[in-house]
Amino acid sequence: MKAEGNILKMKAELATPVKYTLPIGENQIDMNALVGQEIKMNFTGQINCISCGKRTKTSFNQGFCYNCLQTAPEASESVIRPELSKTHFGIARDLEWGQKHDLIDHFVYLAVSSEVKVGVTRFHQIPTRWIDQGASFAIKLAKTPNRHIAGVIEVFLKNYFTDKTNWRAMLKDEVRQDIDLLQEKQKVIDLLPSELQKYVDIENEVTDIKYPVEQFPTKIKSIGFDKLPEIEGRLLGIKGQYLLLDDDRVLNIRKHNGYFLRVEI
Repeated sequence: MKAEGNILKMKAELATPVKYTLPIGENQIDMNALVGQEIKMNFTGQINCISCGKRTKTSFNQGFCYNCLQTAPEASESVIRPELSKTHFGIARDLEWGQKHDLIDHFVYLAVSSEVKVGVTRFHQIPTRWIDQGASFAIKLAKTPNRHIAGVIEVFLKNYFTDKTNWRAMLKDEVRQDIDLLQEKQKVIDLLPSELQKYVDIENEVTDIKYPVEQFPTKIKSIGFDKLPEIEGRLLGIKGQYLLLDDDRVLNIRKHNGYFLRVEI
């Protein structure tokens, strides 16, 4: 099988294990079917911005050209730091975009990729956001009517939890199994100021996520197309947005949004 085109981050569907699909040009590759097989990927040197589509020499912030990094609403600072969203005040790079993406329900959540972390995502990005981060377990914590309030809760909880994923531990499957997310959620509720407790979500379901992995790496050798235009090897598994290859090599697909690849199985 052969396919070529600009790639985007893998689509993920919650199943046992997670079902992954790689968009490449006009094709959709079933990545689960490739686990255990030899795969060859060639980077042609072409990168296209995932916002405007123009060719760019350098990709910024996982897929943008420099101009779109500075101007595109999907690359605004509130994407990384939700508390900075000002759309509720009528202030945004693109107000129409902001109203569609910031003035909607958001969830603050707790997830376990290695340790417990706190995060924020739009309601329609659950469970995709958890999967993209390689979480093994996750629970909704609070539901807010806009992005800003969710960010305020997250900032408060950063005093008690990390908001970063230890991606190396996640890829080696070094996940603490003794964490009770229901107990952690109750601790958080007790910590929250009264004005934020009203947003606590009453749903207490813990989502358990399994990934299509034959073998986890024991060490981590991060590789990418900027230094290795040709990457070849046996696909041992997929977790988060990473391909786990033989010889402890890991490839972050999302980092290469907009790269034009030729893929051969």
